[in-house]
Amino acid sequence: MEDKTSNGLREQRLHRRRINRMKTTIVMTLALWILLSMILIVVLLIKLFSLEHKVDKMAESMISVEQIAEGEDAKGASLPEEETSLDASVPQEDTAETDGTDNAAADAVNVQNQEDTGNQKVEGQTQKVYLTFDDGPSENTAKILDILKEKNVKATFFVIGKEDEESKALYQRIVAEGHTLGMHSFSHKYSVIYDSLEAFEEDVNQLRSYLAEITGVEPDIMRFPGGSSNQVSNTDMTEFIRYLKEEGITYYDWNVASGDATSQAYTADELVQNVITDVEKYDTSIVLMHDAATKGTTVDALGPMIDQLQAMGVELLPIDENTKPIQHIPADSVN
Repeated sequence: MEDKTSNGLREQRLHRRRINRMKTTIVMTLALWILLSMILIVVLLIKLFSLEHKVDKMAESMISVEQIAEGEDAKGASLPEEETSLDASVPQEDTAETDGTDNAAADAVNVQNQEDTGNQKVEGQTQKVYLTFDDGPSENTAKILDILKEKNVKATFFVIGKEDEESKALYQRIVAEGHTLGMHSFSHKYSVIYDSLEAFEEDVNQLRSYLAEITGVEPDIMRFPGGSSNQVSNTDMTEFIRYLKEEGITYYDWNVASGDATSQAYTADELVQNVITDVEKYDTSIVLMHDAATKGTTVDALGPMIDQLQAMGVELLPIDENTKPIQHIPADSVN
């Protein structure tokens, strides 16, 4: 009898042990599954971010190639070159997407050509030249400002949004030294800025408020990333133009490009020559240059460029309310 009881207790203990082992196995399996799931989610997120970054880079390369090609075609036809977005100081970003041929932009280039026909150099009349710098502030901004100060020349800076203390000081220095502070977008990300009118408004208002807070000056001029005739915007550019007109913001494109944003590695002398060659054609020239960490050659070219322009007798000015806008898509053509 005792043996039966002992055997029964032993069986019960073994049964409980089996159940406990099963419970432990189930719990451990669930815990392991949850852990592996979390690891997998983290890995997928990392890969997703990495993929987005690669897509951004690829898109930026597409933008650059497309705009460079357009710029070269335009230059061959005596039309304004297109701006590209090669700025190592920005997360480049520009996750832009092209939607094919932009007929409005093509028409705008033709209109700009007609305008430039009426903007030809007139003998005996002093030419006006506006030096403009996109994409700053950067580690080269102070060098550019030093050269401008040495040459007693005022210029225009179309800046992006940077929130570090050094950049804030540079915004303030631009204003304090009498240069014109303009907007070029806060994020400088095409896919964000040009995704919709609402996104564009948010970006512009963010930069405008930020610069006003830092410098005490609320900018009322802007340069579209890629120019008003860019062909990478997901939204019709006329919507943005209409909005800027309503806000009292004037946008400026360019009719002279230094070439510092193209894939071709121009020397400083070549950048100078690119500018001088085109400035010689026009009564009013708005010169496109870039202020970025990778634009050391632009810095090297600036002093000699100013010397040659001054030797030509041109008037070097910052953009102000009296400046004739150069616009690839004329604002007056948008109701």
